[in-house]
Amino acid sequence: MSDVHGAASGDVSRETIPPQPVGSVAPGAAGSIAASHDSRETTPPDRSDDTPIATETATALRVLGHTGETFHRPGRRRVVTVANQKGGVGKTTTTVNVAAAMALHGLRVLVVDLDPQGNASTALGIDRHAHIPSVYDLLIEGKSLGDVIVDVADVPGLSCVPATIDLAGAEIELVPLVARELRLRRALADFHGEIDYVFIDCPPSLGLLTVNALAAGQEVLIPIQCEYYALEGVGQLLGNIEMVKSHLNPSLFVSTVLLTMYDGRTRLASQVADDVRAHFGSAVLRTLIPRSVRVSEAPSYGQTVMTYDPASPGALCYLDAAREIAERGLDVRADGFNAASFEGSAP
Repeated sequence: MSDVHGAASGDVSRETIPPQPVGSVAPGAAGSIAASHDSRETTPPDRSDDTPIATETATALRVLGHTGETFHRPGRRRVVTVANQKGGVGKTTTTVNVAAAMALHGLRVLVVDLDPQGNASTALGIDRHAHIPSVYDLLIEGKSLGDVIVDVADVPGLSCVPATIDLAGAEIELVPLVARELRLRRALADFHGEIDYVFIDCPPSLGLLTVNALAAGQEVLIPIQCEYYALEGVGQLLGNIEMVKSHLNPSLFVSTVLLTMYDGRTRLASQVADDVRAHFGSAVLRTLIPRSVRVSEAPSYGQTVMTYDPASPGALCYLDAAREIAERGLDVRADGFNAASFEGSAP
């Protein structure tokens, strides 16, 4: 990424250019995106306590204009591991919003929260007190997946295996266990409930929890933010993916790369996007996720942006990203993407 490095050192990141499209726009949403491109939305949605969550969900569907649309249902369950060892790139945000968008459009989706911080559980409105069944019980105590699944109240068809504070010590407790890297994979394989998609939210590290997620997944979704040092550490992640492929999960592959925190006013964001596309080719979604106040606010209300403010640019773009993932299908492969050649390419 020599061009990006040069751009940053020359302070080009503060050079403004005419706004660029932020993603493939959902039908009828062009006006909303154009009006709020810089993501500085001003009027928050009404959050009065007497507004039922179910009413908000119905309103979300009406605003999006997709009440009758259903996404393509895969022929078999897709297990997607959302990973990037770099923190703050939008792993959890991407996980919960793509999952919610799919569930709101007719699919049955499960989110597995493998991050001890439990942000995905919080964003889905799940009470994370220490005594609820959680992913810790699944990995350490050997409970079945059906015993630890919690339905998400405001999104029909969406469920979660929450994370509690107990998960903080799971990395150490997994070490002496038999087949420690495959415990999540076996739990998913033993569950025969009707689920179209499983999204596994990983912690920002490459420890045993992330290895469990990679061993359990069929495909990897990598969120990459459109900022300086965007690709820093991705080479190491890809190296670990190759290692998991060699020893634990031969069918694992990087199916999807999603560009997040895109600001079309800066030249740097466009350069980073171009560089990521050059490395990952067809694995990169057409949709770009813009910076959005609404996306950041939604978890504080125990919601995803899909129900918190469905007309916001962030919600519309996550909807488009979810649609792209569903339309691509399980058998998509990145044309010409070579993980081995990526090592050392970060700026």
